[in-house]
Amino acid sequence: MTNSIDRVAFNIFGWDVYWYGIIIFMAMLLAYFVANREMVKKGFDKDLLMDMMFYIIIFSLIGARLYFVLFNIGYYAQHPLEVLAVWEGGMAIHGGLIGGVLAGLYFTKKHKYSFFQFADILIPSVLLGQAIGRWGNFINQEAHGGPVSRSFLENLHIPEFIINQMNIDGTYYHPTFLYESIWNIIGVVILILLRPKLKIGQTLFLYMIYYSIGRFFIEGMRTDSLMFFGGLRTAQLMSLSLIILAIALWIYREIKVKPPVYGEIHGNLLKDKDRRARRTQPVKTVKANKKRKK
Repeated sequence: MTNSIDRVAFNIFGWDVYWYGIIIFMAMLLAYFVANREMVKKGFDKDLLMDMMFYIIIFSLIGARLYFVLFNIGYYAQHPLEVLAVWEGGMAIHGGLIGGVLAGLYFTKKHKYSFFQFADILIPSVLLGQAIGRWGNFINQEAHGGPVSRSFLENLHIPEFIINQMNIDGTYYHPTFLYESIWNIIGVVILILLRPKLKIGQTLFLYMIYYSIGRFFIEGMRTDSLMFFGGLRTAQLMSLSLIILAIALWIYREIKVKPPVYGEIHGNLLKDKDRRARRTQPVKTVKANKKRKK
């Protein structure tokens, strides 16, 4: 018998409210407040992020679920109604990131903002949300690694409630959710400290590289990885792809775009570019032809 945590937090009017959903909601809420603080600090309206979050949350949730379902299509083809059972878990972070990027591209293009400027503002909060969200996997006893001994977990000096929750049907497992959560928290600190000195877009690229390195190695320890055709771990393949993409975009923008430093920009980068372009544009003088009076 174990002292594992019940997945149901409480019941209201006959409906079970799950810890997984509560934790994901709290992760989004905290991420929003942290990002909005930076948004206002950079000179944007305090309600702008709320407008943007409407798209990001919807696209991210749909993307996270669809990604998971597509790589488990055999199971969900036989149980189609369970596609909507998100409270049972089964949200892929990479799918959520893809959805969030699509939402960001749509919003910034529609309202004439710089996608990369907004990405740099939001991305430390995204990583913070990921760190918190992993605890939803902890409650559901998923996203764990292979079997280990109890003494191994005790030697990690982690709290007893984590050790107990890692006991699944009498077997203890690697708390890979914890490894990734700690990795992500460290990443949040790094991104926030370096962001003011990095150029526009580079905070996003640094996130892609940093998170992907940690995810690649931690994913190799997990026992429930989504698998790509041919037996490759999907998250590892995606991590390698993101690292290559980030490096390529970093180099390309440095050579072709020459973006300004994040800390030197206040307000909408695109409007600032327009103002600078107008200031540096040579003034054309037109000589009027005067008619001589006879």
